Amino acid sequence: MEEIQEPYVKLSIFCPSDLVGRAMQLATGERGNLMGVDYLDASRAVLHFEIPLAEIVTSFHDRLKSVTQGFASMDYEEIGYRTSDLVKMDVLLNAETVDALATILHREKAYLRGKALVERLKEVIPRHTFTVPIQAAIGSRVIARETISAIKKNVIQRIHGGGARDRKAKLLSKQKKGKERMKQMGKVTLPQEAFLSIVRISQLDTD
Repeated sequence: MEEIQEPYVKLSIFCPSDLVGRAMQLATGERGNLMGVDYLDASRAVLHFEIPLAEIVTSFHDRLKSVTQGFASMDYEEIGYRTSDLVKMDVLLNAETVDALATILHREKAYLRGKALVERLKEVIPRHTFTVPIQAAIGSRVIARETISAIKKNVIQRIHGGGARDRKAKLLSKQKKGKERMKQMGKVTLPQEAFLSIVRISQLDTD
């Protein structure tokens, strides 16, 4: 593989002159290159950027409205493909790659987005009877990890009397081995919110 290309667009942001700085900061933070600023009059301006399409197709418009109190608007047109330093970030649950959660993104954003994504998945994936490690990885390198702790069952609660200590130790050992087998064979349940986390990934490292 010699290079990876991604689609770029020419982005125009229309906003009040006193909000140019906020709009500029938002776009440049999403890998946008400022090409120029045109002032329509004393109170209105148009900012011109060249920016990857991937950076504006999800939450960019909502965030632009937010930082400009709703006064800005935007328009864009495709200008072709350009070489970018893109990587594929995989998500592993219980050491198994989940293809549906994989995403392609710019290398410089991989760590922050990977960290935010595993934290979000930890919140939305229900606990199981075994420990579930959540990992974000690029190739064989893990860049972020969280762990969902197992649901604990008190198997020694009703053990009393003679020899209780030995019986408790045996039950705890048996429970530990059972959890290890279940971890090897168990399937992790993924709620819809886990997949929506991917859609919102562009917000996770910036909000």
